Amino acid sequence: QVQLVESGGGLVQTGASLRLSCVGSGRTFSRGWFRRAPGKAREFVAAHSGGTTLYADSVKGRFTISGDSAKNTMYLQMNSLKPEDTAVYYCVADTMGRMTTSPVSYNSWGQGTQVTVSS
Repeated sequence: QVQLVESGGGLVQTGASLRLSCVGSGRTFSRGWFRRAPGKAREFVAAHSGGTTLYADSVKGRFTISGDSAKNTMYLQMNSLKPEDTAVYYCVADTMGRMTTSPVSYNSWGQGTQVTVSS
């Protein structure tokens, strides 16, 4: 497992942008983002490993995942935010060679950062 720390959440209006950051030390196979809205189950958002990326259909075309290996940092650029994007966003990583849309595939989780989009 690796230690992950997210930042960059906040309160914005519909249509605004936010960039989340996740700093994590240690060697990982894949990294990604999940979110949990109030009263709902955890939901896959995006993940990347090497040159491969996965996005949930609900964020495709609006969110972009990227990484800076020199800084051990992963980003989630979120554009055209909607109220339904409101959730706690979690940075995740896997050290075992997996990249899927299932939360059980990731063995490292950050503490979460709140994103609230007002209408």
